[in-house]
Amino acid sequence: MLLMKQRIILSQDLESDLAKALAVCCHDRIFVLTDEMTEALCWPLLSRFHMLRDVRLITIKASDSHKSLDSLVKVWTSLSNGGATRHSCLINLGGGMVTDLGGFAASTFKRGIDFIQIPTTLLAMVDASVGGKTGINFNGLKNEIGVFNEAACVLLNTRFLETLDETNIRSGYAEMLKHGLISNTQMWADLLCFDLAQPDLFRLQEMVGSSVKVKENIVRKDPTERGIRKALNFGHTVGHAFEAWSLAVKRPFLHGYAVAFGLVCELYLSVVKQGFPVEKMRKTVRFINDYYGKLDFSCDDYSALIALMHHDKKNEAGQINFTLLADVGDIHINQTATEEEITDALDFYRDGT
Repeated sequence: MLLMKQRIILSQDLESDLAKALAVCCHDRIFVLTDEMTEALCWPLLSRFHMLRDVRLITIKASDSHKSLDSLVKVWTSLSNGGATRHSCLINLGGGMVTDLGGFAASTFKRGIDFIQIPTTLLAMVDASVGGKTGINFNGLKNEIGVFNEAACVLLNTRFLETLDETNIRSGYAEMLKHGLISNTQMWADLLCFDLAQPDLFRLQEMVGSSVKVKENIVRKDPTERGIRKALNFGHTVGHAFEAWSLAVKRPFLHGYAVAFGLVCELYLSVVKQGFPVEKMRKTVRFINDYYGKLDFSCDDYSALIALMHHDKKNEAGQINFTLLADVGDIHINQTATEEEITDALDFYRDGT
C-alpha cells in the first residue's frame, strides 16, 4: 500500500517490493549499509534475495554514539573503493542511526546518489526513515550536520519488529505517542491504552501505519521545516538535550527514551504556557513513568542541559524555541520559554511526576 508521495510502502512482500524499488533507481551497483547488530539479525532476511546476490555490504559499529564523522568517512570510503558511481544505489538497512547516517552519506557522495531506506526498528519506521531528514551527530550535539533529502523509497516491513527487544519497542513507541499528542484525542487515547509490557505485535503493525500517516501529512505540507513541520519536534527540545547530556556523562539511553522524558517537561510547559488540560497531562506522564522509568539527574545538571537546549536548530534570536500544545492536536509552534520556566519544567520532572 503506497501511503504518500514520498514512496513510502507498507510492505507485505519485502523481496518483491525491494525489486520494484531498485528497478525505479536504475542502478549500476548496489551497496547495503548495516551496523553490526542489523547485519547479524536482519541482513540474513535479505541476503537470499536474487537481486542482492552481487551486493557490496558496508558494516559500521552499532549505537547512536557511532552516528559520527568517523563512521561517515568509512561509508564514503567504502563507496569509493567499491567503485560506486553517481548511478549507484545505497540501501540503508537498520535503525535510525543507520538510516540517518546512510541517507546523509548517499546525499553527499558524488553530490548525491539514490538511496532506499529499510528501517528495522520501530523508531526508524515511524520517525527516522520518514520525512527526508539525514545527518550525523557532531561536536557533542545531536544531528548537528545534515541535509533534507528524500529516499528513493522507504520500505516498512513490520516483520523486523520480531527482532526487537522490549527497550527498542518502547523507544519507537515514544515517537508514536508524540504523533498521537499532535494529532487527535482518539489516537492519543488508543496509544495510552496499549500494553507495552506485553505488546501485541499484530496490533502494533496496524498502529505503525497510522503513525506514519501523521508524520507524512505534516511533512508534505512543510518538507524543510519552515513552519508546521516543527510540530514533530514536540518533546525534542528537552529530549535532545537529555540525549546529548547522557552521552556526555557516559550514561547513554535510546533516542525514544529521551523523547519520552522530554515530553514530560514540554507537557508541563504546555500546561503553564498554553493551558493544556492538566488531567491529560497527568495521564500521559503516568504512562511514561510506568513504561520508561525516571531519568536520574540533579539540579547541578540544569546548566548543562539548558546550554545544550541553546544549541537546538529551531532556536531564533538567541531564544530557546519549543513546540507546545494547548490541547491534544492543538499545536503552537515557535514558542519560547525563559531559563526560569525551563528550570521549573526540570523541577517538575524530578519532583512533581
